[in-house]
Amino acid sequence: MARSPLTLAASVTSALPEAVVDGVSALSEGMGGRFDSAAVQLDDGELVVVRVPTDDSAENELRAQTSALRALTPGVRAQLRLRAPRTIGETVVDGRYTVVTDLVDGYRVDAAEVPAGRGVATAIGTALAAVHGLPASVVSGDDLTVQSPEQVRQSVSRLLDRVAALHRIPVSLLSRWSRAAAAEHIWRFESTVVLGGTSSDAFLLEDVDDEPRVTGILDWHGLAVGDPAVDLQWLSSAPKAAMDVFDAYTAASVRAPDAGIHNRARLYAELEFAKWLVHGDDIGSEEIITDAVNLLVSLADSVQDDDLTRIETISPDDALGRAGLVPDRRVPVDTSMQTDAYDPEELGAFEAQDAPAARPGAADDGFDETSSMDLGPEADGGATVPVDMGDWIRQDAGDTGDTTDRTADSR
Repeated sequence: MARSPLTLAASVTSALPEAVVDGVSALSEGMGGRFDSAAVQLDDGELVVVRVPTDDSAENELRAQTSALRALTPGVRAQLRLRAPRTIGETVVDGRYTVVTDLVDGYRVDAAEVPAGRGVATAIGTALAAVHGLPASVVSGDDLTVQSPEQVRQSVSRLLDRVAALHRIPVSLLSRWSRAAAAEHIWRFESTVVLGGTSSDAFLLEDVDDEPRVTGILDWHGLAVGDPAVDLQWLSSAPKAAMDVFDAYTAASVRAPDAGIHNRARLYAELEFAKWLVHGDDIGSEEIITDAVNLLVSLADSVQDDDLTRIETISPDDALGRAGLVPDRRVPVDTSMQTDAYDPEELGAFEAQDAPAARPGAADDGFDETSSMDLGPEADGGATVPVDMGDWIRQDAGDTGDTTDRTADSR
C-alpha cells in the first residue's frame, strides 16, 4: 500500500531534524511505481523530494544513487555544468532506506517521441558527451565499478554463456551475438565515465530562447567507468532522432574516435531481451521466461539479414550534412537528485510562495497541505525494451519537425 504524502512529509523531519514542513504534494508514480515519493515545501521556501523504495531492488538502486552522487564533488559538478541531484538527508521509513533531496524541475521526452533535427536530440547528445568527458578518477576514487574494454567484453561473453545454457534462445540470435563478442574491431574503445545504461527520460530539459537545453540528469545509480556505448543503447527505441543524438554526441565528445560504438550500443539493446530471460529464470517465473522467449524469437526474425560486426562508413557529404544539425556551442547543463519528472507550471504553485516577504504566515500562503499534483510516472530505472533493432540511418534528413509533448507528466 502506497504511503500517504503526509506520512512522507513526516519522514522529512526525521531526516532533517531542524526542518519545518510547510506543505506537501504527492508525486504520482503510476501503477507500478517502485518508490513512494512526495514534494515537500519547507518553511524557508525550499522544495525537497522524499523517496521511499517499495522493494529490495528499488532500495538497492536508491543506495547506489546516493553513493554515486557523493562522487560528484562541487569541482566535478562545476566541470560537468549540469545539475546533479543533491542529497540533503537520509533516514529509515518502515525499515526502508529513505532519502531527501533537492527538487529539480523540467520536462522529459520519451525515447520514441524525441524529434529529429536540432533540439531535444542534440541537447541530449551534447549533455551525454559532457558526462562521458568527466575524468575517470570521479568513479575510481569512490569504490564504484571500473571496467576495461576487455572486462566489458568478458561480461558480455558470460551473459551469452548463461543464456546458451538455458536452451531457450533462437540459435541464429545466439550466433549473431557470439560473432559480435568475438569481433575484435568493434571492441577497441576508451573506457569512460558512464551512467550505466541511461535513457532519454533521465534528462531534464527546459526551453531557452525557444531551444531545448538539458538542465539536469536524474539517474546516476549506474555511475561507473566502462563502455560509453551502454548509454547509447536506448537509441534503438528512438528511430526518429537516433542519428541526431549520435551526431551531437560525437561532435561534443573529447575522446578518440570509436568506430564500433554504434555496433556495441545495438548489441547492448538486444541483450536486454537476454537479461529479461535470465531474470525470469533467476526468480523461477515461467511467465517472464515465456515472454522473453517470444521477444527473442521476434527479434531473431527482425535482424536475420543484419550483421552486427559490420562498421558503417559515412561519406564526407553525409558527414557535412549531419554537422549542420549540430548546435555550434555546448549546451550548459546542471544536476540534482530524484528520478521523477516535474512540471514547471505546477511547481509554480510552490515557487510563487517561496519568497518570505510574500508569505507572512502559513495560513496566508494558499498552500494546500494535502493537495495532489501529477508530476509524472516513476522512472523505474530499468532498461528500455528496444523496438527497432535496425541500423540507425536517417531515412528523411528533412524531417526536423518537433512533435514533442512537453508536459512533464508524460515523461
